[in-house]
Amino acid sequence: MGTASSLPQSRGLTHEKREEETEKSEPPGIEDGQARPTGSSVPASPPAVVEENKWLISMAVIFGVLMSAIDSSVVNVALPQIQGNLGATQQEVTWISTGYLISVVILMPLTNWLATRFGRKNVYLLSLVIFTASSFMCGLSGSLGTLIFWRIVQGLGAGTLQPLAQAIFREAFPPEQQGIAMGIFGFIVLAGPAVGPTLGGWITDNFNWPWIFFINIPIGIIGFFVAMRYLHNPNYQKGGSGSKIDAVGISLLAVGLATLQTVLEQGQEDDWFDSSFIVSLTVIATVTLIGFIWWELTHDNPAVDLRILKNVTFASGTAIAAVLGVGLFSSLFLLPQFMQILLNFSATQSGLALMPRSLVMMVMMPVGGLLYNRLGPRLMIFIGLVMTIYSQWIMGQFTLQTGADDILIPQVIQGAGFALVFVSLSTAALSSIPREKMTSATGLNNLIRQLGGSFGTAFVVTLLTRHIAQARADLVTNATAANGAFIQRVDGIVGALSSQGYSHSTAMSAAYQMVDGLVNQQAAMLAYSYLFYWIGLLFLACIPLLIFLKTPPKTAGAKAEVHVAAE
Repeated sequence: MGTASSLPQSRGLTHEKREEETEKSEPPGIEDGQARPTGSSVPASPPAVVEENKWLISMAVIFGVLMSAIDSSVVNVALPQIQGNLGATQQEVTWISTGYLISVVILMPLTNWLATRFGRKNVYLLSLVIFTASSFMCGLSGSLGTLIFWRIVQGLGAGTLQPLAQAIFREAFPPEQQGIAMGIFGFIVLAGPAVGPTLGGWITDNFNWPWIFFINIPIGIIGFFVAMRYLHNPNYQKGGSGSKIDAVGISLLAVGLATLQTVLEQGQEDDWFDSSFIVSLTVIATVTLIGFIWWELTHDNPAVDLRILKNVTFASGTAIAAVLGVGLFSSLFLLPQFMQILLNFSATQSGLALMPRSLVMMVMMPVGGLLYNRLGPRLMIFIGLVMTIYSQWIMGQFTLQTGADDILIPQVIQGAGFALVFVSLSTAALSSIPREKMTSATGLNNLIRQLGGSFGTAFVVTLLTRHIAQARADLVTNATAANGAFIQRVDGIVGALSSQGYSHSTAMSAAYQMVDGLVNQQAAMLAYSYLFYWIGLLFLACIPLLIFLKTPPKTAGAKAEVHVAAE
């Protein structure tokens, strides 16, 4: 453990100068997360940032990451109104979301390369400007093509915000408070998709769809000036011309992820591989992504450092994060659909029904951060996964008579479970990553979680459609004259309608239509129940991966004794 004399004590040191002095005091070859020589006067970990500075730095990036997280889902509830106002078809209007997500997933893994070449602070500020300006232009769009274009530009701004914010959070907090840092970051990232539908529904119902974009403008402006004042470039990442641009790697990545995301978003609409368009895109995605992986692993200066996945802890944590993305985004897609289609909730009511999960996460994220050092990542993730699995089991027992109170209980349990998992996962997965590779690691981690969400949504949409059809086919086999219950139900409806003055033929036709509607409802209910259970099994499959998630070394969590003064 270091002593107070091992670092300069000047109150006038800038952030950059403090990092330079810290790095000079370390022996060559020692990276963050590695053990220091016994008896060394070097601190076991980088010195803690002053208390007020870490919160100001955190505040500087919260604005950007919150906007990008919310905008991934806020538009979805407004699509019907946009479709009507712009005269678009249902398939055309989905490109408003698809175009945004394609841009996001392309930029995420390039975050470290951009930050290394142009400076982390510069990239963050430029991304915030692009996101805010394109939000304004989205609100002014008078045609579908214009809106899709500006949504793509907005995604280019959003793609680097989350990975940069996660890396900045990691460095702003001292080692013993990494759990708290990831708790705050995790709440913002996970609460965004949950709050988005509620916020979007309320704005759409009370104002008009352009306001879901205009609301970003004051937040973006405030965030820009706060970031301008308090963000700084780390000593190892100040920007510069650097090495030659990896044009091949970037091109393969852009084409591969763009085509893959398009397949995932549009596959169900085009009946998957019955469509030559989807088949062609799948082939292109497969070839380019395999080529991208080969190129990056053999290139001397890759745009995306895939070698970081050799770190078993990081790789296993990222794999669990991918499954977490599948479950989270699948659940966020299924529950509002279930409530609105089968329980006749309005968009606002379904959004409000999801709010308890966000509120519980708000409370549990800091709690999870405090528990992290006591319980360790494996135990916390295990407890969180068990809670999440149990909540899915409860949801699998929903019926057509389920009310808002019945939905509340699993939402509370799931919110607590997600919080425990995300805090521990984000902290442990990145615990052994050297800080000069932190932005690269957070870029990959966020990309894989986002792709997990895209895969999850695509699969549940497909499975939902197919299981509704299968369940209906099974139920219809019982709708015959040989089934006494079926005949009794039809006769009861016919008798009720006949007593109201309808002719026998009209009453009989109406009775069969009503029974057909009941069959469709029951088929949909069975399909939703199946998928709720299926998501629970996905979380269950994550538990064996905990074996590979190593507990961070104690030196990484030791308290630094030196606190450098604020500027």
